[in-house]
Amino acid sequence: MNIADIINAVQANKVRITDHADEEADAGEIIEDYPTDKPYPSCLIYGQTFGEEPVHSVWAYNEQNLWAVLITVYRPDPDRWINWRERRRKQ
Repeated sequence: MNIADIINAVQANKVRITDHADEEADAGEIIEDYPTDKPYPSCLIYGQTFGEEPVHSVWAYNEQNLWAVLITVYRPDPDRWINWRERRRKQ
C-alpha cells in the first residue's frame, strides 16, 4: 500500500466509513457556517483526534444528491484560535 492507492480509491468513490469512525464523528461541533459557499454551503467543524488533539475539518453538503463533501482537514494553529473554536482577531 502507498498514498497513491488511497488517492485512487478516494477518487473512485471506493471509501468505507467504519462504525467506529462514524461514532467518533458525532463528537464534532460546527463552529463556523458558510451558507453562501459555492458550489455547496459548507461549515467548519471542530473535533479531537483519539489523542485528544484539536482538529478542524471543512465539509460541504450537496442537497441534490445528499452527499457530504470533505474539503479539508487540518490541525488548527494556536496563534490563530481561542480554545480552538473562535478565531483570534487580526492585529
